[in-house]
Amino acid sequence: MSDGSLPVFGRRRNETFDTPPKAAPAPMASSAPTAAAVEMARNAPDVVRPEITELRNLCLGRMDATAVASLTPERLLIEVERLISDLATEKRTQLNAREQRALATELVDDMLGLGPLEPLLLDDTINDIMVNGPDHTFVERGGKLVRVPIRFRDWTHLTNICQRIAASIGRRVDEASPMCDARLKDGSRVNIILPPLAIDGPSISIRKFSKKPIDFEKLISYGSLSPPIARVLEIAARCRLNIIVSGGTGSGKTTMMNALSRFIDPAERIVTVEDAAELQLQQPHIVRLETRPASLEGKGEVNARDLVRNALRMRPDRIIIGEVRGAEAFDMLQAMNTGHDGSMSTIHANNTRDALARIENMVQMSSMGLSPRAIRTQVVAAVNIIVQVERQRDGGRRVTQVTEIAGIEGETQLLNDIFKLEITGENATGRLTGRYEVSRIRSSFSERLNYFGLERAWMNALEEN
Repeated sequence: MSDGSLPVFGRRRNETFDTPPKAAPAPMASSAPTAAAVEMARNAPDVVRPEITELRNLCLGRMDATAVASLTPERLLIEVERLISDLATEKRTQLNAREQRALATELVDDMLGLGPLEPLLLDDTINDIMVNGPDHTFVERGGKLVRVPIRFRDWTHLTNICQRIAASIGRRVDEASPMCDARLKDGSRVNIILPPLAIDGPSISIRKFSKKPIDFEKLISYGSLSPPIARVLEIAARCRLNIIVSGGTGSGKTTMMNALSRFIDPAERIVTVEDAAELQLQQPHIVRLETRPASLEGKGEVNARDLVRNALRMRPDRIIIGEVRGAEAFDMLQAMNTGHDGSMSTIHANNTRDALARIENMVQMSSMGLSPRAIRTQVVAAVNIIVQVERQRDGGRRVTQVTEIAGIEGETQLLNDIFKLEITGENATGRLTGRYEVSRIRSSFSERLNYFGLERAWMNALEEN
């Protein structure tokens, strides 16, 4: 029976767990650890002593899931640390304060978070997290990959973390379905692949969600583009030009899309289509659609093409596709050619001409039986601008091309590089330096610029470079 004191985790599983009253005093045995102490514990070297493993298992056996869910992380950490101290005394195990706090923090992260990944997710300097089995974890900081001293106990521990991530959005990942695209609560994108496909153990790739939306002003301060390019792209978004953002993996395509979307009129209805929702649009009238994989019986799959077709029936002003990967490219072109001006998408390609070739190839995957000439004509009619972004050897992500699709002549699409980056060298810190070559010829969409009253602003932006 409860005597009014705080709950004791040391009770066995079949005993009642008394939830503390809200006004209960803090336990005298331990005070709330500071953030610095918790961080120190998270970064402590891995504890592999057998007696520590025994304490961990005993501690897990004494905890009640319902009680754990009722406590805040701070309060749970206090209780777990006290339980570890009691168990260590009972088992006559010698633990110093650092080991005790490290074990308590590990257990709390496992119960309420994503285990060893928690400190990496809280670190704002990290852009990507890559787990290659339980013993090898890498992160990207400042465009560079570095290994970090993060380890999982074994394959089972890492697999449990993978399954927790997938289950949080109603998906599953196991031997029968060993691949999964998911997202975390903060919007970070996750890819998971398990053995037997991943030979050296479960693999997790996390593209972290930026807590602070990035706009063109920040991109300029990072050196990702110049003020004239920012102004031209702002005008393109306001004039409802159809824009494709092209680049390699991790080059900043989604960041560029988010920055462009800030210039969409708040009164417009936007429908987004993504494999894993990660776009950060600020407008009030947004419908976000997400694909769904097939069940174990092979039923229930909803792919990007299904969602794009459905989006056309939802009276959208703009359709934004997170990434075009396959046959949905045909439906995207149809949307752009049927009154949904201002639509945007991303694509993987090395340069702007390659991006056009990839779109053509993906349209052919739709099995519509169109001739190459007909496909090229549709692409030219639909796409106005391609923005090429690239992660370069110094780790910087930069706009390397802003290309206008000017028309078609015979079988060849005519491209006009409005801006093209030319690397001129590097400075004393190893940072690349360069300048943009500018084309000031009259654009093929000058009538649209005139319609919106922005042609003079467009020309002024080109003259600023």
